[in-house]
Amino acid sequence: MPRAVHVLALGIFAMVTSEFVVAGLMPQMADGLSVTIPQIGYLITAFAVAMAVGGPFLTMALMKFPPRTALLTLFVVFLAGNVLAATATGYSTMLAARIVTGIAAQAFFGVAISLCVRITRPEIRGRAIAVAMNGLMLGTLLGLPISTLVGERFGWRAAFWTIGLITVVAAAATWFGVPRVERADSGGGIRQEIGVFKRPGLWSALSTSTLIIGATFSAFSYFNPILTELTGFSTGTVPLLLIAYGAATVVGNNVVGRFADRHTVPVLAVGLVLNAVFLAGFALLADLPAPAVLCMMGIGLVGVTMNPAMATRVQRTGNAGPLVNTVHSSFITLGIILGSSLGALVIDAWGLRAPLWLGAIMALAGLATVLPDLARRSAPAVIPASGAAEQAERA
Repeated sequence: MPRAVHVLALGIFAMVTSEFVVAGLMPQMADGLSVTIPQIGYLITAFAVAMAVGGPFLTMALMKFPPRTALLTLFVVFLAGNVLAATATGYSTMLAARIVTGIAAQAFFGVAISLCVRITRPEIRGRAIAVAMNGLMLGTLLGLPISTLVGERFGWRAAFWTIGLITVVAAAATWFGVPRVERADSGGGIRQEIGVFKRPGLWSALSTSTLIIGATFSAFSYFNPILTELTGFSTGTVPLLLIAYGAATVVGNNVVGRFADRHTVPVLAVGLVLNAVFLAGFALLADLPAPAVLCMMGIGLVGVTMNPAMATRVQRTGNAGPLVNTVHSSFITLGIILGSSLGALVIDAWGLRAPLWLGAIMALAGLATVLPDLARRSAPAVIPASGAAEQAERA
């Protein structure tokens, strides 16, 4: 595995840590900015919307640059956003900082995954994506607790300064550890890249990713109240359970990466079935501690861990260019927004078990988008590194 893939994971870790930092420091930030906790909550939404909407446009603006130059530019923009957040004296400034960092983070994901594909051998590209996406899993497992601990001990501004330091380290590692690769020559420029989105198969793959992540986040967003109010765990125990959940995502991500190249669609189908089972099981057994934790860990193993297979399928139906990968990340972000927001609505109507049932339904809907591909599995195919469409998908 090229060293550069691990360097890209470090960059993704920095981005994800910044994405989650607000969730762990809401009371402190509300006091520091003299606003309400719900207003701080809107900063999370703003970050997600900025990722989903703004990321692809920034990616298009950077497509004329070589990948490493684009990544370093994004580090500069991302660092500026975090410095702005650390020095913000009012809510509007903090909101602007979150929008800037959200846009930069989404574009970084797309450029990084595209470069990851270009610098690895075809037969291990799924594994390489899994290694890079370990930055996402470790951001959940370690980034959020570390930034929360720093913020609680030294003040919430220190958490953003810490993320800035991680960003500088990741940028330096990218400068020295990522090879100079010329930008991909697609032959048709931006117009050809956009033309890829006329393919129905690509939209099907994108919708699958949205539903997989939506199903997972409809549950994950409400683990804390479910585990305390339904299962009966103490508030002090829940962080330990979430760390265990994060560890499960790291394990699952690497397992899926092993099979994502050769068995892309079957992996997605099995993952969706298991996720639906674990989500429904959690809904049925939420009041029993041991089964509830088992189901939660199962969701960790087969939820967001489908990322390597999701990315592989999207690249084969579209291409492996940065724009497709960034738009894919936007659809993943859309899944987070839908899962969490719809989860809140069903809780108001039917209680804390409802988001778990919602997740199971979304997982089954995702399975329905995969079944046609499963029925017409074809010979193994290679992900195009330059943007050419694949004619067959490896089953």
